[in-house]
Amino acid sequence: MNDIRLLVVDDEVHYLETLIKRLKKRKLDADSTVSPIDALAKIEREEFDVVVLDVKMPEMDGIEALGAIKKSKPLTEVIILTGHANLESAVKGMELGAFAYMIKPVDIDELIYKIQDAYKKRVLEKQKRSAGTGNSAYI
Repeated sequence: MNDIRLLVVDDEVHYLETLIKRLKKRKLDADSTVSPIDALAKIEREEFDVVVLDVKMPEMDGIEALGAIKKSKPLTEVIILTGHANLESAVKGMELGAFAYMIKPVDIDELIYKIQDAYKKRVLEKQKRSAGTGNSAYI
């Protein structure tokens, strides 16, 4: 799992710190930020395979951030986390290309399975695109 570059974005500092510790304990290369605006800047500077993104944040909501991520890095997979089950945001997130929508508190093993599945999807998409261009290097 060391190959997966993960970014977790959540404005709840204690929840974020705990989640990052648990992910790193399971050998995931996880970075974090409390700011969706900072997350978008990180995504532009660095390559992330999967982003775990909270919905309710003060600067910008997760659905808006998801749209920006998919626009600039369409192969980056995004898992939406929310503490408030909301069918409307779930549908909008899936329409914008979210890989999954999960309710907090999330079971860590279930989240890791989703992260692994999202990573596999990203790798397959990269392979398809590189095969389509005749280029064997990943995009």
